[in-house]
Amino acid sequence: MKYDIIVLGSGPGGYVTAIRASQLGFKTAVVEREALGGICLNWGCIPTKALLKSANVYDYINHAGDYGIKLEKPAVDFGGMIKRSRDTADGMSKGVTFLMKKNKIDVLMGDGKLKPGKKVEVTDKDGKSVEYGADHVIIATGARAKELPNVKIDGKKIIEYRKAMSMEKQPKKMVVMGSGAIGCEFAYFYNAIGTEVTIVEYLDNIVPREDEEVSKQLARTFKKNGIKIMTGSAVEKVDTSGSGCKVHVKTKKGEEVIECDVVLSAVGVTANIENIGLEEVGIVTDKGQVKVDEFYKTNIPGYYAIGDCVPGPALAHMASAEGITCVEGIKGMDPEPIDYGNIPSCTYCSPEVASVGMTETDAKEAGHEIKVGKFPFSASGKAKAAGHSDGFVKLIFDAKYGELLGGHMIGANVTEMIAEIVSIRKLETTGHEIIKTVHPHPTMSEAVMEAAAAAYDEVIHL
Repeated sequence: MKYDIIVLGSGPGGYVTAIRASQLGFKTAVVEREALGGICLNWGCIPTKALLKSANVYDYINHAGDYGIKLEKPAVDFGGMIKRSRDTADGMSKGVTFLMKKNKIDVLMGDGKLKPGKKVEVTDKDGKSVEYGADHVIIATGARAKELPNVKIDGKKIIEYRKAMSMEKQPKKMVVMGSGAIGCEFAYFYNAIGTEVTIVEYLDNIVPREDEEVSKQLARTFKKNGIKIMTGSAVEKVDTSGSGCKVHVKTKKGEEVIECDVVLSAVGVTANIENIGLEEVGIVTDKGQVKVDEFYKTNIPGYYAIGDCVPGPALAHMASAEGITCVEGIKGMDPEPIDYGNIPSCTYCSPEVASVGMTETDAKEAGHEIKVGKFPFSASGKAKAAGHSDGFVKLIFDAKYGELLGGHMIGANVTEMIAEIVSIRKLETTGHEIIKTVHPHPTMSEAVMEAAAAAYDEVIHL
C-alpha cells in the first residue's frame, strides 16, 4: 500500500497534520498504537480540564453564600469526577475518528516503525506486520512523563499524570514533584477537593518559566488555599515500603521527611523516540529529540518530525501549528516559519496563568529599555462582580518603538484572553494603538487596555 504521506502518531500534532495533508490533496494515513487523539485528548489537555471544571464547580458551591445563595454542605463524588473526565475524553476521541473518516484518512492501528526508503512497518496487537510506503513520512510520536532516576514511577504510590486522573480512591495526602503546568493543575485539583497537597519545586519559584510577579501571585493564592509550597528543594528519595510514602526532601535548611499517600511526578516530559526505527533509517537526534530544520525536515530526505519529539515547547497547539507548516511546505506553499517567541503558554489551575513573549527579566537581559504596565483585577468591575478579583495583567513594551515584548496574566479566564496579546504581537501593534482600541465594558479583557495605558501613564481606573 502506497501513500503520499504517512503520519506516525495521532495526537494534536499527528491528526491535525493528517487532516491538513488531506485538505491539500495528499493520500494520507496515520499510524496509532493506542487511541486516536493521543495523550492530549485521552490523558492530557482535555480530561484534565474536565477534572479542573469539577473542582471549579465544587469551589463555587462551597462559596455559594458569597453570591447570596444558601446550600447544604456538598460532598465530593471522586469516582463521578473521574468518570466525567473519562467520558469527555472518550467523546473527543470519537470526534477524531469522525474527522479521519470525513477527510478520507486511513487509520493504521498498531506499533509503527520507520524503515529505510520512506517506509513504515505497522505491527498490530496480534503481532501481524504490514509494510507501507509513502513519499513523505512525518514523525509525531509525542512524549511521556519524565522519570527521575532516584524516583521511579511504579503506578501505585509514585504516579504520573495518567494515573493521577484515573485513581480509584482520592488520596488524603499528596506530594507533587514539579510546579510546571501539569504539577500546578493537579495540585489545584486535589487541594480543591480536600486532599492535603505539598508542592516540591527545585527552582526558586513555582511555574518557573513565567514572569516572577505571576509566580509569586500564584504562590500566594495557593498558600492561602492551604497548599504547602517548598521551592529551592528537591526530592532525594521516596520510601514506599510502608502503607504510604515517606518523601525525603532536601531543602536549603536540611532534609525534611513528608508522609503522604501518593507522590505525583510532574517534572517534565521525555520524547517517544525509542524503538521507532530512527537509528535504522539514520535520522539524527540530539538530547533525546529529533533534529529538524525550520520546516521540520530531518537529515534524511522524505522524513520529517513535529511536536513534542522535536526541540521547542511541548504544547498541543505548538504541535498542530508545526504539522500544518510541515505539510504546507511539502505542498510547496512557501509557509512562513513559526515564530517560537510568540507561542502562548497556559496553566489551567485557579487562578489561571497565561503568557506570551518575554518576561520582564528576559527583556532587560536582552538589552531593551522597557515600559511596564500592570492592571490588577481588583480594579476591574467585571472581576469584582464575578467574585474573581485575584490577579492582574502585565504588559512589557519596548520604550523606543512601542513594540509589545511580552504579556503575562494571572486570574479567572485569562487563558481565554491571551490570544489577544498573541495577535497584537503578530500584527506588531504598538502600545498606543492598544490604548486606542476600545474594549467592551464590563469585561475582564479591559485589563489589557488598562495595562497598556498604565505603561504610558494614561491609566484611568487606577
